[in-house]
Amino acid sequence: MSSIRYIQGDATAPIGSGNNIIVHICNDIGRWGKGFVLAVSARWPEPEKQFREWYASGEGFALGNAQLVAVEPHLWVANVIGQHKITNAKNGLPPVRYEAIQEGLRQVAAFALTHKATVHMPRIGCGLAGGTWDKIESIIQQELTDKGIEVTVYDFN
Repeated sequence: MSSIRYIQGDATAPIGSGNNIIVHICNDIGRWGKGFVLAVSARWPEPEKQFREWYASGEGFALGNAQLVAVEPHLWVANVIGQHKITNAKNGLPPVRYEAIQEGLRQVAAFALTHKATVHMPRIGCGLAGGTWDKIESIIQQELTDKGIEVTVYDFN
């Protein structure tokens, strides 16, 4: 069983060698243009391009699904749909959907185990999605680290 490692740094520049997956959270309405995705798009065009194509196709584009996009040899970006819309609901609920993040991370875990990859991320689901880290951290532990997958969380300095 692994534990989550926390470091100061840029999640778009994962540390370590071998296969790496960068995980981030996307919304379910096909929007891309605020938050961590701007850093992703500044480094690689493919994750945004494939996310938009996935949304347009409608095939499997739903809360809880993950799309893994190769961006470099040994490096993938996981577009995880874990946010419903982009603003708080009328009842004040934030867009984060914990169950969807959990299911998306299950899919990332299967890919990571198959490819012997480590997982890297900012504090997913806690920025624009409005989630709380204690809930997200518990999901990461359950779906990734408890399965022996190394996870590094980056706090941007």
